[in-house]
Amino acid sequence: MRRRELLAGVASVGALGAAGAIAIRGLPSPGGESGTANEGDGESREPIEIETIDAPGSHEGTISLPSTGEPSFVDFFGTWCPPCEEQMPALVEAHDRLGDEVRFVSVTTEDVGGAVSEQYVADWWAEHDGSWTVGVDSTAELAARYLAGGYPSAVAIDASGTVQWSESGVKTTDELVAGIERALDDE
Repeated sequence: MRRRELLAGVASVGALGAAGAIAIRGLPSPGGESGTANEGDGESREPIEIETIDAPGSHEGTISLPSTGEPSFVDFFGTWCPPCEEQMPALVEAHDRLGDEVRFVSVTTEDVGGAVSEQYVADWWAEHDGSWTVGVDSTAELAARYLAGGYPSAVAIDASGTVQWSESGVKTTDELVAGIERALDDE
């Protein structure tokens, strides 16, 4: 009897895990790549307003993502995230290569203005050589739409607002550039 209960419990955990994954990411498409969010779904999205921070390469204000009429690259990061820190040099180099061809933005979902000050994020940004727009997704609406999994996550969106590439985890410069170029190729 104990063996049946154990097997039933293991099966329940598996079913709950699968249901959670489907609830977060949706059903997988045939031939689709794993670890992507809305990639190749052919559906453009209405822009979301993101607050920006006064930091190197950035200024205080708001921007819309995705950007209407131009490709966008969005990096989701956290100042508390060691892999995000590890990825910054690759992001710097990818920005140096393609920053003029795409709206290049890094976004945090941290409680900026509450638990974390804007100055703290700006200092972290400067310390890690960020030199492009940095924003705050205070409602996590952008993250809910595009976050590809854990942190860091990267998303390349073409000029029509359709995701062409998204993955989570630390990426090399070449991987980031190749992902961004997928959004540029679709122009």
